[in-house]
Amino acid sequence: MRYIFIPAICVLCFVLPFFIDAYLVHVLTSIMIFLSLALSWDMMLRTGQLSFGIAGFFGLGAYASIIAVDDFSVHPMLSILVAAVFAALVAFALGWIVLRLREIYFAITTLALSSVFMIFARNLSDLTGGSAGKVLYESIFGGDPIRTYWLVLSVTLAVILLSEIFQRSRIRFAINSIRDDEISAKCSGVNIFKYLLFAFVLTSAIQGAVGALYAQQYAFVEPESTFSANFLLLPMSMALVGGIYSTIGPIIGALALGLASEYLKLLMPYGHLIIYGLILIVTILFLPRGVYGTITDRMVKKR
Repeated sequence: MRYIFIPAICVLCFVLPFFIDAYLVHVLTSIMIFLSLALSWDMMLRTGQLSFGIAGFFGLGAYASIIAVDDFSVHPMLSILVAAVFAALVAFALGWIVLRLREIYFAITTLALSSVFMIFARNLSDLTGGSAGKVLYESIFGGDPIRTYWLVLSVTLAVILLSEIFQRSRIRFAINSIRDDEISAKCSGVNIFKYLLFAFVLTSAIQGAVGALYAQQYAFVEPESTFSANFLLLPMSMALVGGIYSTIGPIIGALALGLASEYLKLLMPYGHLIIYGLILIVTILFLPRGVYGTITDRMVKKR
């Protein structure tokens, strides 16, 4: 049934824009962008390292994509790959320093990266447009929402596949051992730094590519909005609500919080974030393993 169900869901996702209006297409596109970020954050968290650098590498990829198109006449589709490679190279260089840190020190350092990248974006005005940002002549596919949806969906499915490879391949044994007991993992011959660097570079590349998608969709980057904390807090919330250390968990969290957020915006335009925060607090208090984690735990107990 798995080999029938999964392809059927993928086909349904691709044809869905023909049966819904443009507003829902835009909502689903936004949800998939945050879903990809949530999965990338969770993939790094599986190593035991709490990274707050999502917004930093997201913004870095957005700027790399816009600059590649505007200044070097790179095709918008190719600029997404350029952004992913650029974010990966930056992460590789920084990883030799920041991955020596652990726990709260690593978290604070990665959080500071967003501010550092934003300062560079403000001051390199000849390249980045400074505080005013940078605008393209037109968005990708001429602003066609359905083609943009298909592109974002393709990237999201690729991220889901990478997350599953992380979850099911031999890599997970090394990653889980590092998260559970780093000293025991090292004594067992696991090259801790190699696996941490690999995870950090891969997740940063994903965040850079998603940032490029977002920038090409709106044809605009600007320091404050591109490096906004929303691109850190919302993906983290989605992963926590859905359930960490899994692929399905962040998917559930992204769909639940993404749709709830849009509904609350219509219901309470100026107070929806309060309800959004309450949902997160209640989930952490009563479902500490998230929705998916709680369901799987109860199923195991029944067996």
